[in-house]
Amino acid sequence: MSKFFSVKRDELFGHLVAMQPICNKRTALAVTESILFQVSPRELILKATDLEISLQVSITTDGSLTEPRSFLINGRRIFEIVRELSGNLSFEIKEHSLELEADGGIAFKLAIAEADDFPPFPERIENLMQFDASFLLGLFNKVAFVVPQNNANKALNGVLFEADQDGISLVGTDGHSLARVTTSKYTLAEAQSWLLPRRAILELKKIMETGSDTVFVGTCSGQLVFSGASFNFFSKLLSDKFPEYQSALESSDFNAGKFEREALVQSLKRAGCLLAGQFISTSFKFGKKEVDINLENKEVGSFREKIIPAKYDHTNDIVARFYSPYLLQGLQAIEDKEMSFFIKNDSRPIIFKSIQKDYDFTYLVMPVAAQQ
Repeated sequence: MSKFFSVKRDELFGHLVAMQPICNKRTALAVTESILFQVSPRELILKATDLEISLQVSITTDGSLTEPRSFLINGRRIFEIVRELSGNLSFEIKEHSLELEADGGIAFKLAIAEADDFPPFPERIENLMQFDASFLLGLFNKVAFVVPQNNANKALNGVLFEADQDGISLVGTDGHSLARVTTSKYTLAEAQSWLLPRRAILELKKIMETGSDTVFVGTCSGQLVFSGASFNFFSKLLSDKFPEYQSALESSDFNAGKFEREALVQSLKRAGCLLAGQFISTSFKFGKKEVDINLENKEVGSFREKIIPAKYDHTNDIVARFYSPYLLQGLQAIEDKEMSFFIKNDSRPIIFKSIQKDYDFTYLVMPVAAQQ
């Protein structure tokens, strides 16, 4: 009975690339270093998991395989081999090995293992929402940059995904700054919220950058699932409570104005030249006609610049101090030529808002105390 099948190298390699961060992460189970191959007469399903995030992909096959077969193969090894090949790849399954042939008479014989010990994947996905993949990717890009990697407050190490009948919002914070993007383009009849780990967001973004046009978001066995034409991406959720953030976004009694985005960005970059890797705040004095920006690093030197807001309504001068890299990282996510800002005093955040056709973006930065 023949056990031959073939796949296109580029398609297989693309999926193996996406699986490397998963199968290369150390876990309590050595078997997670392997990728599960599930072969049927017309389809190859690959599965990888690190017990926190999991990825399943499918590839159309050709050949004369007549019965399904499952086996495990080291994830890094098959990746490194396929990376060096081209064209169509032909596989033949032996009892304890996998024989691979590629164009140019290239042949490998690889050890495989039984699939019995591989962790089971969740089943029965309940799809809740359907997104344009590029739009959802854009929303993630608006907030993922602010999420820390290993904050002591575990709830900060994720993105809060909220959905209800009015729309959806994604929120991320590191405790110093906060980014929130909202849209009414997609809604969910019954309100839901999930706290997705930072790592899941970063890996999902890579998949969507090269994946299908449409992504479904659903749930399965307590995990959040993102599904495309050829993949299912599963992520366990953070159980910690995300900080209450709504009150921090309130700006109804703040002074409002507008900056030319590029002018402020360039000024912040110039101020950053004197930081020398130190956490030194920059002083902002909001006057009647201009904003005076000052930074002093006693070991390096000082910087001063005045910029004129495109618009500013105020009653009293306001002096507040902010760490310029925190400001700068958020401004990179704003597309407006003239961006709205809101400021009240030296103890409340500065808030930037961007209203676009399909989404609203808000970014705030908390002030810092003056250096002694």
